[in-house]
Amino acid sequence: MSGLGLRARKGGAVAVGVAVAEGVPRVLLSTRLPTCDDEDRLSLEPYRMAADMPRSPEGRASDEAMAIVAEGRRRQDQMAAGNLHAMLRQLEAPGSKPAVAALLVNRAGWITDLLGYSLAWAQHVPVAENLAVRDALRFAARQCRIDLVELDEKSLPDLAVTTLGMSSIDIAARLRKLRPARGKPWRKEQKLACLAAWVALTNRR
Repeated sequence: MSGLGLRARKGGAVAVGVAVAEGVPRVLLSTRLPTCDDEDRLSLEPYRMAADMPRSPEGRASDEAMAIVAEGRRRQDQMAAGNLHAMLRQLEAPGSKPAVAALLVNRAGWITDLLGYSLAWAQHVPVAENLAVRDALRFAARQCRIDLVELDEKSLPDLAVTTLGMSSIDIAARLRKLRPARGKPWRKEQKLACLAAWVALTNRR
C-alpha cells in the first residue's frame, strides 16, 4: 500500500511517496509537485499580482484584480491535477493503486476570502499564495479520485507517536534513514511530508 505526503508552498508542494509493508515505511519518490508554470506569473502568484493593481474607488479589489485571481486559481487547479495524476501513476504497483494523499495544513483554515485577506495587509500575501496552493491540491485530489486526509503540521509529531507506537526519537532516526538515494534535498519539509504519508497509511490498516 502506498500514499503521498504533500506540503504546500508557493508554486507547488513538496511531495513524498511512501509505501508501508508490515509497518515498515519505504520512500518511493521525493520530488516537487508544481501548481504553476515557471514562465507564467499568473499561476505562480495571482494574489501578488492582484495586490499590486489599483483598487476600486472604495478601496476594494477591482473587477480586473478579481478576474486575474480567478484565472490564476484555475490554472493552478489544472496544473495540480495533471501533475498529481502523473505522480500517482508513478506510485502504482501491479494491481495496486495509491491509497491516500496526506496534505499538511495549519490553523489558517479560517481564512476564506483570500483576496480580501491579502489586500488588507501586504505581509499576508504570501500566506494567501500558500493557501491557494492547498486549495489546488484539494481540487487535484478530487479530480484524481484519491482519498485526501488533512493533518495539522504542528500536532503531527504527537499524532505520529500515538499512531506509529514509536518514540519521537525513534521516529526522527527512522526518517533520517529513509532519505532516498535520489530526490534530494531531504530537509525538514520532506521529512514532514514523508511522516504525513506514513501516518495516513498506518491509520488505514
